[in-house]
Amino acid sequence: MNSFSSALKTASLLTLVFAVLLGGVYPLVVWAGAQAFFSRQANGSLITDPDGTVRGSALLAQHFSSETHFHPRPSAAGTGYDASSSSGTNLGPTSRKLADSIQSRVTAYRAINGLAADAVVPADAVTSSASGLDPHISPANANLQAARVARARGVPIDQVRALIARHTDGANLGLLGDAGVNVLNLNRALDASSPR
Repeated sequence: MNSFSSALKTASLLTLVFAVLLGGVYPLVVWAGAQAFFSRQANGSLITDPDGTVRGSALLAQHFSSETHFHPRPSAAGTGYDASSSSGTNLGPTSRKLADSIQSRVTAYRAINGLAADAVVPADAVTSSASGLDPHISPANANLQAARVARARGVPIDQVRALIARHTDGANLGLLGDAGVNVLNLNRALDASSPR
């Protein structure tokens, strides 16, 4: 009986110690380290105006539909770009619904951007990401939209293409993933350089 109560005390004490360490001290150390070394990222990579007004996050897509702005990837998150309902379509490659929605998006993309009926459309222009919130589009997608944006704003296309090049992020560590263009950052730079 004595060994049982001794084991129970030891187990209770260890449970308490680990609860304090792993439920309090460890999260506090991680939070403090993140605030000290990665403050911008730890606080959501927020994009703000000079007056401090938050305009969005560099990590989350926003809906843009105006001809004067670049358009993001389609979204299946809630009613579109809803961070509280992040998800993909969950439609597989043999799904007729997926094939039909992609075909209608291809047709709409070509029409909006003034492309030929047989123009190749990048996959990211007509398919949603797994989260439905991917803030990046491919450089090919951005460059196909450049003529529409330049025409709608009345600026030279070379100026728009230069902005695309300046806002293209390379692969992570130079080899992981593909290059991408953050749509929110690009549209903000576009508004700053050529107000509508």
